[in-house]
Amino acid sequence: MFNGNTLLALIIIAGITYSITAKKLTVAAALTGGVVAYLVFTGAGFTGVAMMTSFFILGSAATSWQSNKKQAFASAEEHQSGRTTGQVLANAGIPAVIGILVLFYPRYSHLFKLMMAASFASATADTLSSELGTVYGTRFFNIITLKPDQRGLDGVVSIEGTLIGIAGSCIIALIYAIGFGWDLNLIWIVVAGTAGNLSDSILGALMERKSLIGNNTVNFLNTFIAALVALLFYFI
Repeated sequence: MFNGNTLLALIIIAGITYSITAKKLTVAAALTGGVVAYLVFTGAGFTGVAMMTSFFILGSAATSWQSNKKQAFASAEEHQSGRTTGQVLANAGIPAVIGILVLFYPRYSHLFKLMMAASFASATADTLSSELGTVYGTRFFNIITLKPDQRGLDGVVSIEGTLIGIAGSCIIALIYAIGFGWDLNLIWIVVAGTAGNLSDSILGALMERKSLIGNNTVNFLNTFIAALVALLFYFI
């Protein structure tokens, strides 16, 4: 029979192998993802790994979906054959750090697990809303000015994409609830994930479009903001 460590090792090895062979991640990024998955496991067990795996699968599927329609307005960085180590850390770095915090402050593990889920909810919402919103969106507008703008540009959103993002946050929230119990945290995860996703667009419009920060920084900040929002809800 498999024990927990053996099962975790098999999951990580399978994830690394698939990511490299399917050219979803570079070799370095895949190995980094394996380390991140281990840290997430130390903080939130297999529920944490399930949230990370769901983010990866949903994000990869959304990126590949009707990719030919995205070529006119997609950057090479977003749709290269293998995502980089920087992109892995931008999306899952905060959950990895939270996993480490659980080791040092186990009495706050319930709070940290909530923050981790919020981070993954934000990362999932951001990826799904941007990748699928460009395909299914009908009207696009600048999130700051609320005026019509060109699809695919930083800070440009659509109603359809935003709703798809909310659905992505709901998926992560459901996984959290299955693993840790059905309570009000389910709602807070969706709200925090949506807040993080919207902050991504705001940062994109205000800073990324002006080349003040890069896409990886924006992604890292949106997951960090989602974790902070979850922290706020926890104490409220």
